Amino acid sequence: MIFITAKFAILPAHADAWPEISKDFTTATNAEEGCLFFEWARSVEDPSTYILVEAFRDDESGAAHVQSDHFRKACEELPRYLSATPDIVNVKVEGWSKLGELAVS
Repeated sequence: MIFITAKFAILPAHADAWPEISKDFTTATNAEEGCLFFEWARSVEDPSTYILVEAFRDDESGAAHVQSDHFRKACEELPRYLSATPDIVNVKVEGWSKLGELAVS
């Protein structure tokens, strides 16, 4: 699995609207065959910061994503709402593990 986390600094004037601004991109990505999840979270410390957590089944799925029309469209349209270039972590992992320290019985 390709696991990606990206941190987006949104211009404050657009921070509240970011879920709607990114909705088409999010919906299209989640509909991709190889997308396992593509989810946004908003920082509780900085409301202008959103974290994107995404995963793709394999290299081919990741390649299909970055070659998609909706990805190209997002690359053209979304930067105007950002205050900085997003930071990203992109790794290959086997999948989810359980967080034993917070086990629920």
